[in-house]
Amino acid sequence: MTGTQGTSAGGPLGLDPDLLSILACPDTHHTPLTVDEAAGELVCATCDRGFPVREGIPVLLLDEARHRTS
Repeated sequence: MTGTQGTSAGGPLGLDPDLLSILACPDTHHTPLTVDEAAGELVCATCDRGFPVREGIPVLLLDEARHRTS
């Protein structure tokens, strides 16, 4: 019997911790991203953009990101 039991990423937002360690902002400065679990997004500390995570997949498109500050 085969299945996906035990294959969940186990990291924040369902992301693999190894993947999180290499993800960076796609803008020109490439700042490493941090996790905001409450907002369900990855955050760039430099430009303050929030990148959504949808069904465990980070959406690192500048057009899909939101500016977190007003």
